[in-house]
Amino acid sequence: MSSDRTRRAIAKRLTARTSAMTTATLEEMSRRHSWFRDLSAEERSWISIVARSGIDGFVRWFADDDAEPYSPIDVFDVAPRSMTRKISLHQTVELVRTTLDVVEDRIETEMPRGDRQVLRTAIAHYSREVAFAAAEVYARAAERRGTWDERLESLVVDAVVRADADEQLVSRASTLGWRPGVNLCVVVGRAPTIEHELHELNVLRRDGERMQITVLAALQSDRLVVILSSHKLVDDTATVATTEALAGHFGPGPIVVGPVVADLTLAPISARAALSGARAARAWPEGPRVMAAVDLLPERVLSGDEEARAWLVEEVYNPLAAASGDLMDTTVSFLDHGCSVEGTGRSMFIHPNTVRYRLKRIQDITGYSPSDPREAYVLRLAITLGRLKK
Repeated sequence: MSSDRTRRAIAKRLTARTSAMTTATLEEMSRRHSWFRDLSAEERSWISIVARSGIDGFVRWFADDDAEPYSPIDVFDVAPRSMTRKISLHQTVELVRTTLDVVEDRIETEMPRGDRQVLRTAIAHYSREVAFAAAEVYARAAERRGTWDERLESLVVDAVVRADADEQLVSRASTLGWRPGVNLCVVVGRAPTIEHELHELNVLRRDGERMQITVLAALQSDRLVVILSSHKLVDDTATVATTEALAGHFGPGPIVVGPVVADLTLAPISARAALSGARAARAWPEGPRVMAAVDLLPERVLSGDEEARAWLVEEVYNPLAAASGDLMDTTVSFLDHGCSVEGTGRSMFIHPNTVRYRLKRIQDITGYSPSDPREAYVLRLAITLGRLKK
């Protein structure tokens, strides 16, 4: 190729340009690839470190022919292992290609003419070595994930179910690619059949990624417990719709979605509601297959869930009792008279339109309509519980 002295001299001239090459690489990555622009600031920072490592690695690899050989795998060792979950092998190849394109362009425009041919030959050889190194890194990462990640994922889910979620748990989950501070909910349903369970879990995670949903899942006896996380999960309607799209990965039977919480440390709140709903769901076989835990409040109360009991008193009975305009009496009378507007009006000596107006106010205050049979059941139970608590 050239003498060692010449090669080191070229490498020295190349070293003076490595910082500018790294900056140019990141700019080019942002211009070429939308997935790079969608990464978080921290993830883009790791990409910049990998790119700089690749450029510096080329310089060392080119300059040092008689010392211990430089391994292109070192390029990727600067980033945390969790990056292999966030950035695919295909995207890593795009990163390598873009970096080398920038380096080649800078060689052609900024390096002396006498250096260019030998550097072109070297960069072609180095790019092949780095591509093989990337494939090896991802192969090893996949092999490790086959055992370690599954155990860690099960530990995280189990800790949430047992209400042991803390900052240490968040740290463990982060190694699985979990992003803190993003809305999440816990979903509980029947486990898939034994012969398909591992396949279903893997496909569940992949389908979640395609929907831009982070998924942690674990089998616990005959149930499947799943933690879903995304900025899209803003309320019960969104979580139920998302779960419906993933329902095929569960076994037969009801699937219950816990309430949205803002962080993994609060996940036990969602888990308790989902687990309570899953236990009580058989009491409402007429309900939809996928339902929010809040939709099962009556069944949860009757099965002994104190949190559900407190929720109905605080969120339904107390606002109704505190409202003006005889709304409590109107609710009770309406339910006692078979949800008849006319019957309620006669018993309270008020016009039917006044009854209708009050029914609308009752729904606005409590979130439940006395005219809907299921919601009337919730209102009746909330009133009973509230009176017992006095």
